[in-house]
Amino acid sequence: MKFNKWFVALAMGLAVAACAPKGEAEAEGEDVDQAPVEKTAKDFVASRQTVKDVSYLVGINFGSFIKGYNFGDLDYAQIRKGMEDFINAKGNQRDEDFTKQFRVDPNTMNELFNDYLQNRRNYILYTNKEKEDKFLAANAKKSGVEVSPSGLQYKIISEGNDVKPVGADTIWVRYKGQLLDGTVFDETKPEADAARLFLNRVVKGWQEGIALIGEGGEIELYVPAKLGYGDNGQPQGGIEPGATLIFNVTLEKVGKKVVE
Repeated sequence: MKFNKWFVALAMGLAVAACAPKGEAEAEGEDVDQAPVEKTAKDFVASRQTVKDVSYLVGINFGSFIKGYNFGDLDYAQIRKGMEDFINAKGNQRDEDFTKQFRVDPNTMNELFNDYLQNRRNYILYTNKEKEDKFLAANAKKSGVEVSPSGLQYKIISEGNDVKPVGADTIWVRYKGQLLDGTVFDETKPEADAARLFLNRVVKGWQEGIALIGEGGEIELYVPAKLGYGDNGQPQGGIEPGATLIFNVTLEKVGKKVVE
């Protein structure tokens, strides 16, 4: 049976933990001239608690794989069945007949996984596009909300002073980013310093919106996916494909780029 990228991705996490270097048995300079202790096989039998802990950590590793690739809701009974079938399989996995023991041929894994994940991504994307259309249509009618030619919606809470950022200026901001359901996916903490960013390196919705206020100003941005993270989203940041984002941003300071 040929190994593929999915087996490799799953195995790598386990391998990293298993192959991590152990600490030195004795610190440098310690007396190691001690009589060897005779051991038997029983000394190396894992305790029931250790087996439970290791099993739990293997489960975490599998969970990380499932969540990391965004598989969504799966049939966990079938996951267990597949694990048991592979563990109990007979013969050499390099033999041509090895895969005939399984309900689904593991050699089709790449194709099945990729099709499944692509369809799941498209479902999420199109669902979010429908939500975005409804939200923006209703939000545009609210008092104080402006709509720019790009499709960005914004509400200026306070304009700030005359020092506004442009181009590659540095900005210091405090912000909170939310999804349409109110989930906060990112924010500056009150006890932390303001975030330091380059205006030309943030998403397009920010580039356009923050340039509308000066130092001390505050703005709410309603960022369509095309001006945010697009059709790919940012899964590691909790942002789905096609997600519409809402930001509250306070611009504390602008650092003007020095032109030589």
